[in-house]
Amino acid sequence: MDSSASGATPSPSTSRLALNRLRAAADALLSVVLAPSCAACDELLEHPTHGPVCARCWCSILPLTPPLCDRCGDPLPSWRVISLPLATCPRCRRRPPAVARAAAVGTYDGALRAVVHAIKYDGRRSLARPLAALMRRRCGSVLEGADVLVPVPLHPSRRRSRGFNQALDLARHLGPAVRALRRTRATPSQTGLPAAQRHRNMRDAFAPAWRAPDIFGRVVVLVDDVSTTGATIDACARVLAGMGAREVRAVTAARVVTPPR
Repeated sequence: MDSSASGATPSPSTSRLALNRLRAAADALLSVVLAPSCAACDELLEHPTHGPVCARCWCSILPLTPPLCDRCGDPLPSWRVISLPLATCPRCRRRPPAVARAAAVGTYDGALRAVVHAIKYDGRRSLARPLAALMRRRCGSVLEGADVLVPVPLHPSRRRSRGFNQALDLARHLGPAVRALRRTRATPSQTGLPAAQRHRNMRDAFAPAWRAPDIFGRVVVLVDDVSTTGATIDACARVLAGMGAREVRAVTAARVVTPPR
């Protein structure tokens, strides 16, 4: 007697095969009717049900190449100049940041830049889940042992105009996230500004949230989409340290890489 006649439950392999066939049919239908394009490369999606970014673009996102600074995540010129026991760049040795460790998926360029822009400016919030999964794989050492994740907040005016905070979306897919910080003032665009000016702009731009959770003695990981000079991350980390965090780390989807120093 076959399984259908006996009322037996189909095997997992049979269910997967049926699901794959259904997904292939849906892909073919969507490709013909909607002709959706990849949010990163703008090429026609062969498998629209797999998400708005094609597999080729996801695979093109390369990790940052070691050696990297243990504090900020910037590339170092060579293993020979590493200051033991920590691999730290000259900038972090001159002005130690408030974060103990930082990591990013890759360089803010190519497909990764396009994915971040699709989330941030085009409202493609569904991309936060696969991007966070990539962050979890690439930044696992920084996330390991963390007690809580804190997204970098937007100013209320920016939050209203955008409709969401992309850092919060990423944090929620990475683990337990809390809103421990608030932005106290809207800051001017940081684009094109030198590091020193960025740090001045961020001074006193953040404060504990009105109903901030207790983070005393906890290991906190800040989450954001992009880190350029680390000014925003550093300003947030100093507030969290003042709230009693035992250690503050940071993970970002992308990092603007400066030339090795």
